[in-house]
Amino acid sequence: MSGGVDSSVAAALLQAQGHEVVGVTLQQWPRDDGEESARHGGCCSLNAVEDARRVASLLDIPYYCWNLEAEFGERVIEPFHRDYLEGRTPNPCVRCNAFVRFDLMLSRVVELGFEKLATGHYARIVNGSELHTAVDDAKDQSYMLYHLDRDRLARIVFPLGGMTKGEVREHAREFALPVANKAESQEICFIPRGETSRYLAERLPVRSGAVVDAVGRQLGTHRGTALYTVGQRSGFGDLSKAGPWYVLRVDAPANRLVVGRKEELGVRDIVLRDVTFVDGSVPEPVRCEARLRYHSPAIAGVYSAGRLSLDEPFFGAAPGQAAVLYSGSKVLGGGMIASAS
Repeated sequence: MSGGVDSSVAAALLQAQGHEVVGVTLQQWPRDDGEESARHGGCCSLNAVEDARRVASLLDIPYYCWNLEAEFGERVIEPFHRDYLEGRTPNPCVRCNAFVRFDLMLSRVVELGFEKLATGHYARIVNGSELHTAVDDAKDQSYMLYHLDRDRLARIVFPLGGMTKGEVREHAREFALPVANKAESQEICFIPRGETSRYLAERLPVRSGAVVDAVGRQLGTHRGTALYTVGQRSGFGDLSKAGPWYVLRVDAPANRLVVGRKEELGVRDIVLRDVTFVDGSVPEPVRCEARLRYHSPAIAGVYSAGRLSLDEPFFGAAPGQAAVLYSGSKVLGGGMIASAS
């Protein structure tokens, strides 16, 4: 229970169906960021814990807060910082789901003797062990969950996967939940919306460097490579030639940004690392549709031996982002973008 309307409705629905339900919130915030978490009230923040507790009290279900602060720091925040320093653009929500919620938390749930772990994610589990997209395309979160395998899916329940967001809020009002009209939580729970650059600049050793074009001609200066991502078109300051310019590559070892025109962003050949499949493996080569950013349109292509060849170019494929492979609504698996050309 993250304190939002989705997980609250998931708990209420399962209780109404006759299941014995216990509410659990993960305490993940570093203590030195506690005031900031309370200020912007993101997922699993101090305010969210109180909202989850209120809902559990209303439903009259046991409620616990599990402290995974150290583990969250080690498995999510530290890799997030390291990726930016090394020129990648991480998605911490993918890591949180892979290495905290559906690893540490799921293991503890099983050890304590519970049958299932239920969450408010918008995704569907079909035939007990297949991961599919949610009915509500605008809220679908299957991209964040591609790492789940058949064994884990057998222990998980997504009660909201067949509903729209509007239907979920209507259920919240029917159950008289105090979070029925609560605003959406932001994507990165430990950074206020729109303040990623400020957050990174305060914590990472950034320094200015050269902005160059594809042939190495210097056009201006940047504020630190960790503050930029592939596809970005602002934050360079004044460049010597008229724009618009887009980041083509973040060269962290040389402390420089390579920029170009929009058409230069288009890539078709993607190299993936740390690839996993829901079924353990798939016959290769496999025709599929791939999403290379959260909520980006899927593009048809072929995957084989760590390489994804797209039928049409994708603009802004950033190393460190997930590439998730689908067959229709079914998630095949995915991996992290290592490079693109």
